[in-house]
Parts: sequence; structure tokens; C-alpha cells
Amino acid sequence: MPHETWVEHRRSGDRELLGWVRPSGEGFVAVDRLGRDLTGPLDWTDAEDALEAHGLHWLAELWQLTHDDGTVVRVRLVEVSPTRVVVKQDDLNAVSEEAAPTWTLPFPAPPALAPFAGDAFTFDPGWGR
Repeated sequence: MPHETWVEHRRSGDRELLGWVRPSGEGFVAVDRLGRDLTGPLDWTDAEDALEAHGLHWLAELWQLTHDDGTVVRVRLVEVSPTRVVVKQDDLNAVSEEAAPTWTLPFPAPPALAPFAGDAFTFDPGWGR
């Protein structure tokens, strides 16, 4: 869960949660939806501006999950909440009865979840092995 001192920052038009602003010394840090620091200490308005500029589009991007054994899996975010982050293996939106594997991660998301480092336009089922 976000710390009790974190303050939600919502987009003005649709009130969608963009992240949080948390105190840090004499300033404030912008925290994204994955619970990760987006900025260092800034003044309040600059922290809010950073969240607005960051937006939410990045949540739809490809990600990679590195397992403890070093295996890297190409994934998509399925759920991002203040209690957990759920990802599923990227299956290119396949329609089948067999569901892609999913993993439930803690919030804030661990460093094992990172933006995809491969070629997003090439699907290689062996990528990361």
C-alpha cells in the first residue's frame, strides 16, 4: 500500500490516478503508479507536473519480468493497484482456451519488472531464455 503520507494525484479531466506525491525532506517526490520514484525532491507543483507529463500511456507498453533463475519473460501489465501488480506473459492477444501465465508482484513493483529491452516489433518466443 502507498504510505499514509503519500497524496494521490489525479488527472483533472477524468480523475484517473496518475500517481502520488510524497514528502522528502524539504521537498516532494513524484511516485508513479508502480510505486516507483519518478523524480527526486522537487517543489509540490513540479512533482505534480512530472506526474502529468508522465501520464499513463507507459502502462500499455511491453515489459519484461526477470525471474530469480535469470529467465526473462516478455509481459504485459494486467492490473496495477496500490496493493499489487499483476502481469501476464505477452501472448499477442491470442484467443484460445489456454490462458497465458500470470504473476502477481508486490506494490511497489520490484526491479525485476522493467520496460521491455528487446525489439517490440519482433515476437521471439525464445527471447530472454
